Amino acid sequence: MAKLTKKRKAAEAKIDKEKNYSLAEAAGMMKDINCTSFDSSVDLHIRLGVDPKKADQAIRGTVTLPHGTGKTKTVLVLCTPDKEAEAKAAGADHVGLDDYIQKIDGGWTDIDVVIATPSVMPKIGRLGKVLGPRNLMPNPKTGTVTNDVASAVNDVKGGKIAFKVDKAGIIHASVGRVSFEPNKLAENAQELINTLVRMKPSTAKGVYLKGVSMASTMSPGLTIDTKSVAS
Repeated sequence: MAKLTKKRKAAEAKIDKEKNYSLAEAAGMMKDINCTSFDSSVDLHIRLGVDPKKADQAIRGTVTLPHGTGKTKTVLVLCTPDKEAEAKAAGADHVGLDDYIQKIDGGWTDIDVVIATPSVMPKIGRLGKVLGPRNLMPNPKTGTVTNDVASAVNDVKGGKIAFKVDKAGIIHASVGRVSFEPNKLAENAQELINTLVRMKPSTAKGVYLKGVSMASTMSPGLTIDTKSVAS
């Protein structure tokens, strides 16, 4: 733990706390201020001027990052037998229905994304108590409830991520890994921001993009200049 504290202090010393960095500058510093010995996730934290309690301002959706997330996602497809071959051929890691419903009911959540066909949704509704808190519940808005399971699996494996505003009006999303080239991290981050700007609700008043920061796991964050990223 002392070693980590030393790393953290060294990382903090490289940051100008008064500065608002450009995306390119922040992305370029991620390797330098990384406090872990593994290939950490690089996350973007975006504070929006929305009221998540209002249905039309509860922002959620998906974005396909141009350079992927750097993590191979484990995908479960819940479907009827006639869709199983299609899901497996697309690269789904787990495919089935009743057996997986039982497993999840028992607490199993060793997966990153759950995709379901519309016909099985009534059967898996009760899994909400397990999947909901982990943001794993299939939802038409994120493209995870669909009959085109092959496309859904390909999208997820190809870098598509889901995001959802939390109660404080903040979006938290991974835009890559510390090992990424800085330009790829910056492009992924900009793609997410552009998507959120396009989704601005007409009822949201005042400043929409209130704050943006970039940080890798267990490392200090950098404040991003919001004027430089809002298109």
